[in-house]
Amino acid sequence: MMTNMMFLLLRALLITIMTLGMMASLTDFRFGYRKLLCVLAAYCLWVSCSSLVLLRLGGELLLLRLFYLTISLPAILLTYWAANDTPAQAVFNYTTQIMVSALSASMLRWLTDSFGLSGTVNLLLMCAFYLTAIYLEWRFLRQPFRTLIQVIPARWGVLTLIPCVFCGYLILVAAWPGSYLDNMAQRIYVYTAVIPLVFVYIAVFKSLLDQYRTQMERQSTMLLMVQISALKEKLQRVKEVEEGIRIQRHDLRHQLQAVAELVARGDREAALDFLDAARKRLDERKETSWCRPPVLDAVFASYFDQAQRQGVRVEAKIALPDTLPADEGELAIVLANALENAIHANLELPREQRNIRCKMVGTPSIMLEVSNPCTGAVLFDGEGLPVAQRKGHGLGVQSICAFCRKNGATCQFDLTDGWFRFRLVL
Repeated sequence: MMTNMMFLLLRALLITIMTLGMMASLTDFRFGYRKLLCVLAAYCLWVSCSSLVLLRLGGELLLLRLFYLTISLPAILLTYWAANDTPAQAVFNYTTQIMVSALSASMLRWLTDSFGLSGTVNLLLMCAFYLTAIYLEWRFLRQPFRTLIQVIPARWGVLTLIPCVFCGYLILVAAWPGSYLDNMAQRIYVYTAVIPLVFVYIAVFKSLLDQYRTQMERQSTMLLMVQISALKEKLQRVKEVEEGIRIQRHDLRHQLQAVAELVARGDREAALDFLDAARKRLDERKETSWCRPPVLDAVFASYFDQAQRQGVRVEAKIALPDTLPADEGELAIVLANALENAIHANLELPREQRNIRCKMVGTPSIMLEVSNPCTGAVLFDGEGLPVAQRKGHGLGVQSICAFCRKNGATCQFDLTDGWFRFRLVL
């Protein structure tokens, strides 16, 4: 009996740790690994002690009836406390993982019992299943899910009802009036619930996928808008230059006539002064070109001009080649998002402190750094990305990350010595 109790305790602890791994695979934590490991150790100690007490008092059936209160609920609360998710998002993610884990562990138990396999085989099968599930969730679901919860911060409350209702149903059917392991009818009720569960989650994820695609289309639309806007600004600047040249050609005739008259009178000094003044007027009208790629040049000109009109001092060093290793329009969106964020951050500072430093070079690779002074606190998630403090913010960072994933680039955000810096290497 003691051996069976220890096996059940070890099995419960293994399921708990692996379920936490599934929950963590889709979660961004705000604590470091050392603190998380300490919390995990304390939680595992609680799970071991509480499960041992329940097994001694009422056996496996009592543990089955109360595991949600003694194991699952503390796991949800601790993970939410350590994560950056909203309550509704946390409940949907964590309860879904717990439900999938409970069903999978139950099916593996039924499979090994049906074939008369040993408890060791059951533990090995569970390890193989959970490790595979954790890897697949981390590899294929993490990034889309994290993008979704940032793009759709609200409307998760209704979705949380799905895993909560199914969890309640499964616990009720599996543990009352007795254990589902000893009653074929209860077992049928438990496993047939998987069929509607699958259809419901297919519908949920189809809806989420549609919203994800909508967001990608919005980013594509934003790309086109930036390109069109940049081209319009470029055309406007070309028209202004052409108009300036037309005026200069008109004025040049009068200037030459005035210089000729001064030379004819022998007043060389006045003629030279007149020519010097004309040269200075030409220099004042000289158009600034930041780089050869036209869309990027238009973005630089537009946002630098916008910053200067807002009283933001701009320090820029740009050296780019004619050809770029990525789509110029997509890179322009990254640049526009970075400069726009820097301008908005500067507007919260006194005018004398406003400053933007922008460096971009093309050799040996495309490297961009945009920095601005920052006096407030900035929160970073587990991947080092800044966390949006207000609803509707953070889409620029998502767009930058999408560009990096598509083009194999790396980006970094940090706050050092009162300066917030964004760096990108392509």
